[in-house]
Amino acid sequence: MHADEAVQPQAIGPRKAQATAVFAELASEPGVPKPDPILVVNNVVRRFGGLTAVNVEHVEIQRGSITALIGPNGAGKTTFFNQLTGFDTADAGEWTFNGRPMKGVSAHKVARQGMVRTFQLTKALSKLTVLENMRLGAQGQRGENFLRALVAGLWRGQEKEITERAEDLLRRFKLDAKSADFAGSLSGGQRKLLEMARALMVEPELVMLDEPMAGVNPALTQSLLGHVKDLREQGMTVLFVEHDMDMVRDISDWVIVMAQGSVIAEGPPDSIMSDPRVVDAYLGAHHDAPLSAEEEEQQLAEAEAALEAEAQGVADPADAARPAPASVAEGTSRKEPGDD
Repeated sequence: MHADEAVQPQAIGPRKAQATAVFAELASEPGVPKPDPILVVNNVVRRFGGLTAVNVEHVEIQRGSITALIGPNGAGKTTFFNQLTGFDTADAGEWTFNGRPMKGVSAHKVARQGMVRTFQLTKALSKLTVLENMRLGAQGQRGENFLRALVAGLWRGQEKEITERAEDLLRRFKLDAKSADFAGSLSGGQRKLLEMARALMVEPELVMLDEPMAGVNPALTQSLLGHVKDLREQGMTVLFVEHDMDMVRDISDWVIVMAQGSVIAEGPPDSIMSDPRVVDAYLGAHHDAPLSAEEEEQQLAEAEAALEAEAQGVADPADAARPAPASVAEGTSRKEPGDD
């Protein structure tokens, strides 16, 4: 594949059309079953002291699609990612990837199974070159074994293949000119590209992207969007966290919404944006509901009390509406012994 072909926008690619047809038959409800789920999550709970950060009853991720995971800040999206990929330990629950139980599996073994992730804050190794960062992503390297490493003939051929694959990915992500540079010299957007390219060295089935556009300048945003779409066209499944609703609407086939650690809605991107549950999660319940007569009267009374308090120089507006104590109210007419 030519380097430019990987980032061209694909209005209706074959995988996109297939995903659209699959999701058109599904109900827009939390936990709706999918025809061919690659990831199935049941009753995952993560607590920090008395705070329940994640409480997901049931979620399925459809194979070969791009699914967006959205929600307000503090909804538990990244914590949920951490549970599924082995970077944190869930207090309860089970989840399977390709039918294999994944609870308790360490992060590096999760990646070997074909489920890889990127991070909101990139994890590039700054003092290694871009090409060396790419090589590290390859799995099953013979030279990683101490005894085999002593015999170059056992691993040199494989290392050449890995290097060629890494260079091909760098060309696709337009980072080939930076291959000999230290990763620490890259811009924020270039580090995002490097992290995504390195994830593909694993040859994953499921790619999980945590806010892939965060901190990326507009010049690289379209390039990243094109690469995410291309992952689907190559047969991979994508699950990503994002706050940019325009981007979510552009590239996602299905949207899952989290709030206060739980999944509150699922559906196609066009309909999920107007779902009352989603609007309430982002803007607050009844944010645009008309006031009742009682609520209007209460607000008017509070406003009048605040104005009166300001005129009287009272610090707390409630003090202006509060009746004075009897000893003060009667002080002008009642005399105590010895007043004369």
